[in-house]
Amino acid sequence: MLFITGDTHSDFKCRFNTTNFPEQKNMCKDDFVLICGDFGGIWNYKCESKEEKYWLDWFEERSYTLLFIDGNHENFDRLYSYPEKEWHGGKVHVIRPHVFHLMRGQIFEIEGKTIFTFGGAKSHDIQGGILEKDAPNYDLKKKRLSRDCISYRVNHLSWWKEEIASTEEMEEGCYNLSKHDNEVDYIVTHCCSTGTQNMLAKSYYGADQQTDYLDKVKHNTKFRKWFFGHYHDDGNVSENETLVYEKMIKVF
Repeated sequence: MLFITGDTHSDFKCRFNTTNFPEQKNMCKDDFVLICGDFGGIWNYKCESKEEKYWLDWFEERSYTLLFIDGNHENFDRLYSYPEKEWHGGKVHVIRPHVFHLMRGQIFEIEGKTIFTFGGAKSHDIQGGILEKDAPNYDLKKKRLSRDCISYRVNHLSWWKEEIASTEEMEEGCYNLSKHDNEVDYIVTHCCSTGTQNMLAKSYYGADQQTDYLDKVKHNTKFRKWFFGHYHDDGNVSENETLVYEKMIKVF
């Protein structure tokens, strides 16, 4: 079995309890739950905090195997430091023996189904810009922005340039799709394509290099269903595109 849910932002209590997700009682480690980015379980500045360790160990003890793609709210310095290996045909970071980060542009084969994954998205809630912690005016600027209630991020503390995919990751995604004749069963991303984003009427989110890339993927790839998160809502956008947030959707 594979279930998909949306952004968790390290708030796991409600989403994964047995009342909200009773199906887990009949699952095993060969069954999977996939989070569509903004996992939030790897966020602390330098190392696993006590709370992070608790939840990562907690997921390791669940009946199922936990999978996640990255969003734009992850500590990429730490995420990319975990061991990398090949798993079910694609590359992953191993967080725990049964907790895996599915890397960008990979195609995984699970129960005979192919799943193309591509995490990442551009952050838009940064009107005050990206601050550098070692800049001479850091404290003064941070104080002014906080006083005026203007959102900002701090480089390598609450924002990482890796939130947007690199050219190499995009090229690898296209290469892997071409090896499958540009046909997969499922696509799982954090943000969606530019065209789909326009259908959502989310004027707050403008097009960027990643949504434009996913537009190309959408038009050049045959797929059964596309799941994505990022926009904090649940619903079908089109016949084969589903925005997921709080729901736990059984895919197969």
